[in-house]
Amino acid sequence: MPKAPVSTPRAPAAIGTYSQAIRAGNTCYLSGQIGLDPASGQLVDGIDAQIVRVFDNLKALAEACGASLAAAVKVQVYLTDLAHFAKVNEAMARYFPEPFPARAAVGVASLPRGALVEADAVLVID
Repeated sequence: MPKAPVSTPRAPAAIGTYSQAIRAGNTCYLSGQIGLDPASGQLVDGIDAQIVRVFDNLKALAEACGASLAAAVKVQVYLTDLAHFAKVNEAMARYFPEPFPARAAVGVASLPRGALVEADAVLVID
């Protein structure tokens, strides 16, 4: 099955040896997103703003794949402080309709650019 890169200026540009997203058949793999504002390239301030920015970036990538976050079947969330897990749950309820995707949430020591949260997703597009 051929794979094709997917990109959008509405999410931070890929810097390095990865694509913003890859589509393979009816599956789209969204690269991990941190709270970078795609216009400025700067990390937004605070956990609340970073969570929103992360999910806005994933939403933009899903739309570039021709779908929405409703197509997400798996989401992985990485937090530098698991005390923020409830805030992620609140945000996910606004971005993902039921049935919610499968999810993993992992506490990590650090993330790129000093981010507090990162998330990636896998979409299956009908």
